[in-house]
Amino acid sequence: DTFRQMEKAAMRLTQSIGYSGAGTVEYLYNAENDEFSFLELNPRLQVEHPVTEGLTGVNLPATQLQVAMGIPLSNMPQIRKFYGKDVNENSPIDFQ
Repeated sequence: DTFRQMEKAAMRLTQSIGYSGAGTVEYLYNAENDEFSFLELNPRLQVEHPVTEGLTGVNLPATQLQVAMGIPLSNMPQIRKFYGKDVNENSPIDFQ
């Protein structure tokens, strides 16, 4: 699945530079051959973030604030729901 490949590539990128926090990794996508290429990493929310929120059901500004407060992503109900986990638990989530 191309979306999952993009997600994993974004995680590898941010881990390789030690980045933690909300941000946007952008790609150029070629629908003819189902290939994508890295475009840019923005360490801030983009004006288009409501589109991501609509697709994921995750409030990105709230998530960004919670990350800044030191709250683990796996403890955030919207993140847990997005990854198909019970929102009332705090078990780890494998983001890999």
